[in-house]
Amino acid sequence: MLTLSILRHAKAGTERPGESDHDRPLAPRGRRAAPLMGHFIAEHHLEPDVVLCSTATRTRQTLDLISAEFVSEPRIVFDEALYLAEPEDILGVLRTRSGLVKRVMIVGHNPGLQELVLMLAGAGRKGDLALIRSKFPTAGLAVLNFTQTDWSSVGPRTGVLRLYMSPRRLP
Repeated sequence: MLTLSILRHAKAGTERPGESDHDRPLAPRGRRAAPLMGHFIAEHHLEPDVVLCSTATRTRQTLDLISAEFVSEPRIVFDEALYLAEPEDILGVLRTRSGLVKRVMIVGHNPGLQELVLMLAGAGRKGDLALIRSKFPTAGLAVLNFTQTDWSSVGPRTGVLRLYMSPRRLP
């Protein structure tokens, strides 16, 4: 079984004059939320073997803060193709960059990640799917399971949404 964790970057600051969108850092709220989500991921044994991360500053900072909570250190791949990517492009990166590992996390941006979750989830808790359909918030996490044994076989509606969590839903 394959497990894909999809994590939207934590809350970013507003773009300042002369600063590119790619270089926007996390806002204070994002710096608080990311470690909480990292703790949740570690506590629920959802740590990935590989993380595929956008090259944007806010995704890198989110990854640094969540992974500091992990027990084991995943292999990290920064990929510019994930920056503001469409769901089909994200899936392409997943299929080609994941290798033989069973647990992958993608750290990226909306609307691509939200659309990817909805594209891949053929089943799952209806309430969680409805929440994701309406909004996939910053630092939101969706975890999907697949019966496939190879990432190249993962496609639309082949996954089961196992879990959905956001900072506001944390106990």
